[in-house]
Amino acid sequence: MVFNAPVLNYAHLAPILIILGGAVIGVLIEAFISRAARHNAQLFVSLLSLVAAFAALMTNRKAASVDAAMQSVAFDGAAFIIQATVLVIAILATFLIADQENFTALAAAIPGSQEERESLQKDLRVTEVYPLTLFAVAGMLLFPIATDLITLFVALEVLSLPLYLMAGLSRRRRLMSQEAALKYFLLGAFSSAFFLFGVAYLYGYSGSITLSGIQQSVVGGSGNDIFLLLGIAFLSVGLLFKVGAVPFHAWSPDVYQGAPTAITGFMAAATKVAAFGAILRIYYVAFANAEWQWRPALVIIAIVTMTFGSVVAITQRDVKRMLAYSSIAHAGFLLAGVIALSKSGLDSSLFYLFAYGIATLGAFAVVTLVRDAAGEVADLNRWSGLGKRSPLTAAVFALFLLTFAGIPLTSGFIGKFSIFSAAYQSGSTAVLIAGVLSSAIAAFFYIRVIVLMFFKDPVEDGTSVVLPSALTAISIAIAAVVTIVLGVFPAPLLNFIETTAFFIR
Repeated sequence: MVFNAPVLNYAHLAPILIILGGAVIGVLIEAFISRAARHNAQLFVSLLSLVAAFAALMTNRKAASVDAAMQSVAFDGAAFIIQATVLVIAILATFLIADQENFTALAAAIPGSQEERESLQKDLRVTEVYPLTLFAVAGMLLFPIATDLITLFVALEVLSLPLYLMAGLSRRRRLMSQEAALKYFLLGAFSSAFFLFGVAYLYGYSGSITLSGIQQSVVGGSGNDIFLLLGIAFLSVGLLFKVGAVPFHAWSPDVYQGAPTAITGFMAAATKVAAFGAILRIYYVAFANAEWQWRPALVIIAIVTMTFGSVVAITQRDVKRMLAYSSIAHAGFLLAGVIALSKSGLDSSLFYLFAYGIATLGAFAVVTLVRDAAGEVADLNRWSGLGKRSPLTAAVFALFLLTFAGIPLTSGFIGKFSIFSAAYQSGSTAVLIAGVLSSAIAAFFYIRVIVLMFFKDPVEDGTSVVLPSALTAISIAIAAVVTIVLGVFPAPLLNFIETTAFFIR
């Protein structure tokens, strides 16, 4: 028996390898560097790894190949845009994570225990969050470029497992944070099982685990259609769980609320980008010729998701839970781009993902600034009059809410207009109508928060807005500028995506 060594294109794989290398260095820092020096060292290594990965990605921006890792990954225009978006969001998220006020003193300590009290008195800070973030980013970079189902599953687990841990690292409300981590882990494991069932059924249908092999079987009609339907259904459950689509959304509000706000922003933005990147590749490549097997179900899920998220968000009094249900609604809007199954659908989805991801991270960054003596204040009633106490902070948060609502001159308006246009062109009139109505409902609770901040009298309850650290301020400023620029001058990015985005089949 002759062993053939794998042939790898390290230039194409460089961004992922750099991130993994940075994560390994971060683990070594935890083992060998003194506690006092760990934070600065971890922050430096993390930012250096992310910037170096972005630079390596730029050098390969015109590459198009399926041979980088024995046809298990594909580098094309869509992959470049998705990976670039993930890296930009990860850099901004690292700025937020650098504010150690968000994280527990000792992750392993039981909430309320003597060990935890002693760690708080010593003012300890966890720094393991940096290598965990890099491992998650590595999975997010691999997830949307995977072209076989085994690689796709490995990437799914690599991006998910660190997030399960990071969700339980909140400095305050420790029991809620640990509950969030446990729910996320259990439901995530459950969805992974469905994903594996889908892989098995699709292999049984096509005799292949590659997206191209499945596509050829669909075109040839050589397999058992029941296996195809079951495979699409089970695989979709695992993917839709990651984006929080109804009815696979139950984890989102609790995890968003319980996790450290910096981690919530990171997972809300970057995870959605990576997951939708994978969904677009799978449906546009493997299942493109089987649209009548999955499109009706996905239309229903999209309509229910955007409607449910918008309606339930109205009743929320916690700002993080409100943003969680808003995220569910946006998942429904993004599914409209998948349903379109066209070049315009792909282009609009990629633009929407970039615009939404940046704005989401900015919104959660602002949430970290509203605090009292016990930490962050998420109760919307206590945000009353925030615009009078801190006009700039309230104005920036209002900007992000307006872009979520899709108000003109914001990036959200351009994103929604383009993605609804793609849905209309594809004949998905029901999705278009539901999207417009859901956007109108969503605008109500976004504007309600703005009215609460600017037109209500401040409540003397000890709530204040802290001065952001330099890195947090940079993250918020970049997010705000990008939101405005893409709302006023979207053409350069839209044109770039139109000429660049494509999938290799």
